[in-house]
Amino acid sequence: MEHITIVRTAGTQWQAVSDGLVVGHGDVAHRPDGRLFVSVDVWQDPAFDRLAAAMLADLPAPLHTLVGAADPELAARWQRFGFTLARREREYVVPTAPGTPVPPPEVTVLPGTQADPGRLGALERAIRQEVDATVGWRTMPAEVVPAPGGSLPLDPGRYTVAVRDGRYVGLVRVVPVRSRARIGLVAVRAGDRRRGIGRTLLAHALGSLHHRGITSAWAEVDESNAAAVTLLEGAGAQRHGGYLELVRE
Repeated sequence: MEHITIVRTAGTQWQAVSDGLVVGHGDVAHRPDGRLFVSVDVWQDPAFDRLAAAMLADLPAPLHTLVGAADPELAARWQRFGFTLARREREYVVPTAPGTPVPPPEVTVLPGTQADPGRLGALERAIRQEVDATVGWRTMPAEVVPAPGGSLPLDPGRYTVAVRDGRYVGLVRVVPVRSRARIGLVAVRAGDRRRGIGRTLLAHALGSLHHRGITSAWAEVDESNAAAVTLLEGAGAQRHGGYLELVRE
């Protein structure tokens, strides 16, 4: 193997250097939920193993990485270092649509900017607890986590809330990204599901985006989450690739 030197250039970055030239680099990203995600990008194949070994020696477990579903070679490289499959994630492109959906009886849709911040935070916490008790919050593609002081860093402008009989029972979270938008979360309280509330929230979000001139949104869904897959595909979403999340405990 040619001589390759690994240098940690910053707290979250590494470089592979050969004959004075950078032939690859590695990064670690700290997610808001506390997980560490590593990535390696190389121009010479031998540099991958050297970079990965150096990063794993420096970083605490567990570690995560994302690999394109169509890149089995990269997945195999990480698996050689003890990474295993944690989840399969589908990526969807969802067309926006005009119109204002009619909510189910006894349900109103409230813009997040008009919602009570305390009740919105309480709704998010309740949904988190229900998801944690079943499939686990790790299956959700978007995180809204408590700040160090315990308060929730909610941006009400990104939310739309479903209210039923005066109770906050569901929410959709949308993040604009240039000419598109990301649907980060659609969730309904367990006791209020199967009433069309999720479909209404998603349709409302897509209608609002269309009104703002945004023609499509994207969303990521855990492949095992059949309800979310059905919800998106029912709104006309088309699958557009996907990812594998691998973890090294």
